[in-house]
Amino acid sequence: MPSPAPLAGAAVPSLPVSGADPLGTLQGALPGASNPADDPAAAPAADPAGAAGATPAPAGGDPVAGTTGSPEGCVDPTSAASLLGWGNPVRSVDFTSVEDTLSAAQGWTAYSGSGDGGRGTRTPDALNLLDGLLTISGDAGGTTGGLALGPGQLFGRWEVRARIPVGDPNYHAVLMLWPDSDSGAEIDFLELQDPDRGTAIAAVHNAEGAQDVAVTKIDATQWHNWAVEWTPTRVTAYVDGKRWFETTDPALVPSEPMHLCLQLDYFGDGDPVTPSSMEIDWVRQYPAGENAEGGRIAEGGPDQN
Repeated sequence: MPSPAPLAGAAVPSLPVSGADPLGTLQGALPGASNPADDPAAAPAADPAGAAGATPAPAGGDPVAGTTGSPEGCVDPTSAASLLGWGNPVRSVDFTSVEDTLSAAQGWTAYSGSGDGGRGTRTPDALNLLDGLLTISGDAGGTTGGLALGPGQLFGRWEVRARIPVGDPNYHAVLMLWPDSDSGAEIDFLELQDPDRGTAIAAVHNAEGAQDVAVTKIDATQWHNWAVEWTPTRVTAYVDGKRWFETTDPALVPSEPMHLCLQLDYFGDGDPVTPSSMEIDWVRQYPAGENAEGGRIAEGGPDQN
């Protein structure tokens, strides 16, 4: 299972907005895997040239377009938060400046040190902030990064707008919830392992290794809104407001505070790999709310009508 850096880890440094500073990804389990090992590890510092050439997120996809950071009153037809009435977020991050959105004071912790299983290296230098986008980059040698947003909360909703360019199969992009206690439970509401970034995986693992996994086809090189809703009785994943994964197994649904992790994980063996990246436009965190057990939208993966 993945091993994000503890929240007490290195604080995000005051990096120049144009400097390299990508996030890493957490790995989830492959479908059918009996003992998944998520393993955030390698990605080099972000390539400034690549970051500058990143495709900006369409304004229509940002639930806070035209606002100063509060999505109140804004409706995004592809956002689970808007469609399900999650209300106002308790955290809203638009990555407009390092000081405002990537500081330890705002709850961010950058990964630093060896990757999971000792593969690759995690460094805050892999995080790059440019034109309102956070880019997490992995280089040919397995240097990458990761970022955690704490402290966690018990139950709730999270939504992230992201795109993951075509990359190397040894780099896995992951959006996940990880327990504050580091107990080993895990909610992956997006994991991409294939180089074409066309197969999305969602999974819930408990500390004993049991899991529930779903897979769907989608072009993740385009911008999408990835969301997770976690209640006392279920975990549900959404993409662009459509439910594509859910588990109600009481042995799998976590019951302790968890926090968001953004990771680009390296799984190489030391041989050179193709540099890879993932891009984040915004992050939203919501409380569980009074309607946590109701109001779910119709089921249907992104490749289903």
